[in-house]
Amino acid sequence: MKRISTGNVGIVQGSRVMFSDFADGGVMWTGQGPRESRHVVSFKAEFADIPAVMVAISMWDLDQKTNSRADISAEHITLKGFHLVFRTWGDTRVARIRADWTAIGALRDEEDWQLY
Repeated sequence: MKRISTGNVGIVQGSRVMFSDFADGGVMWTGQGPRESRHVVSFKAEFADIPAVMVAISMWDLDQKTNSRADISAEHITLKGFHLVFRTWGDTRVARIRADWTAIGALRDEEDWQLY
């Protein structure tokens, strides 16, 4: 369980079209085997502690003739952002993916002291 001890909690949300590989013959549409699309997401303001980040596929466009295989995750989460990662494998053909994300965590208070 992630416990937030401060009264200042921040929630940041976003959406990202990760790729449209059908349009230009990209690897998610034409490739085989393990493939990955990775994007760096930067928060507009820094959290006070590592936030909880949730990601979900909000739009997918997959070829009906192959198996649908997909993995989406948030990796390398920091106070300033994270990596949004989509993976597929095998013969799966993915035309497009849009991912939505939400980060929730403690914010710094103006009354907080910082010693350097």
